[in-house]
Amino acid sequence: MVRVEQLSEDEWEVLRDIRLRALWQSPQAFGASLARDQRFQESHWRMRLRSSHWFVARTASEAAPVGLVCMITEPGSPVDDRHVVSLWVDPGYRSQGIGGALLRRVADEAVGTGATTLSLWVVDDNDAACALYTGFGFVPTGASQPHPRDPARSEVRFECALQGH
Repeated sequence: MVRVEQLSEDEWEVLRDIRLRALWQSPQAFGASLARDQRFQESHWRMRLRSSHWFVARTASEAAPVGLVCMITEPGSPVDDRHVVSLWVDPGYRSQGIGGALLRRVADEAVGTGATTLSLWVVDDNDAACALYTGFGFVPTGASQPHPRDPARSEVRFECALQGH
């Protein structure tokens, strides 16, 4: 059983701990670096929680979160689009439906805010993430950009219509 919960500003330490764990365990998947995020103070983590929707996944057998995702309104995007960032599932809990549960929670939240589409960027060689997203209904848009920390790699943009989610 997986529970997905939205974090409040007062849960900034929960966000900090799982975000640093994600950056440590899967550095190649993120545009941010562990060294950068380790320098953030409490005020920065609280600001992140005020300005975005952060969700964590927990299992019945694990007190600490085993998954993370964030939903933002991407600058310059249409008002009915929400953007998914920082989706991560602990490697020991992958292929158990946690990524899908996180995406379903974000989709529900997006619909509740009036969005009709979700978008995201994913590293093009991350086959597991691409499979998760296409299985959920995301399709590549054809847009690509260099990875922020490794310009030799590319990120591709995916979008998902929210009707039926």
